Amino acid sequence: MDRLSEEDYYDLVIVPMRKNRVPEILPVLAANKNVPTFLFMMNNAAGQQPFIDAVGKERVMAGLPQPVGFKKGHVMHMMPVDAKKPMMMPIGEVDGKVTARTLEVAKIMGSMRGYRIEIRKDIDHWLKTHVALIIPAMASAVYACNTDQEHFAATRDAHVLLKRALHEALLATEDAGVTLTPPGIKVVERIPEPLFVSAIGNMAKTPIFENILGHLKNAEDEIEYLTDEFYAMIRKSNTPTPTVDQLTAYTYGSKQFLPFGSKEIPLRWGAIYGIAVGVAAVAGSRAGEQATEKGLLIEEARLMKQREDARLQRLLFVVVF
Repeated sequence: MDRLSEEDYYDLVIVPMRKNRVPEILPVLAANKNVPTFLFMMNNAAGQQPFIDAVGKERVMAGLPQPVGFKKGHVMHMMPVDAKKPMMMPIGEVDGKVTARTLEVAKIMGSMRGYRIEIRKDIDHWLKTHVALIIPAMASAVYACNTDQEHFAATRDAHVLLKRALHEALLATEDAGVTLTPPGIKVVERIPEPLFVSAIGNMAKTPIFENILGHLKNAEDEIEYLTDEFYAMIRKSNTPTPTVDQLTAYTYGSKQFLPFGSKEIPLRWGAIYGIAVGVAAVAGSRAGEQATEKGLLIEEARLMKQREDARLQRLLFVVVF
């Protein structure tokens, strides 16, 4: 619908829109006293209080629409959904309770093909964690490369900064009192930097990432708005965020783009370095063995790297996007 009058009645009104546009419609929603449930579906690091103040706590639910998309001309482009592999869509009550209404709304939303509705008792923390994952790191790293897919895919420095900014953003968010959720999100922290950078570089060449990039290109005003919300959210944190600050300068348009293909920032190898030394020592001790066996070992290593990259790409897509 394109308007809501004070007399209109609907069992459920879904509000899926950019966060920075919501203040414009809150007075219209507040004027209607008949609708029992407004489901606000958007990125949100500021919490639900503005919605509660406008329409009342008993009428507010929250969630996030999936998947991302972008508008090109008069056409909306979105990632396809697959009924055999339904995409998770989180919703929840602002007080964390699961009520008859919660179940009814989940049933209605779940009737859409290709979606699996997940009722969250921690929807506010889930949304804040999602912003911390996407806005100060991934979005800013893409903007650092002029929102260009080829530029981003070729620029290792952007991937390194993304990894380090993600680490800072999650630490600062947790330090600000947000429970990172789902808990599995912390697995990103355990991915060694070289593997993360390799996986991001490969993922950046995929059609899925092209769709994400299209969204970021069309939502620069919202991303800047959400970046402000992120900083407001972590204001009470004592965690320093130098890499986040470096990257968000690109979101605010106050810094020149990273050079195409730049890879000046040294990778942090950490534990991988020890593993590599061990592998090299083993390889050196067997230097006298047949070349055929060496070739098989090299090929097996190549295949292992391919499998690991594919696994990390799937993990990053599920966790980050």
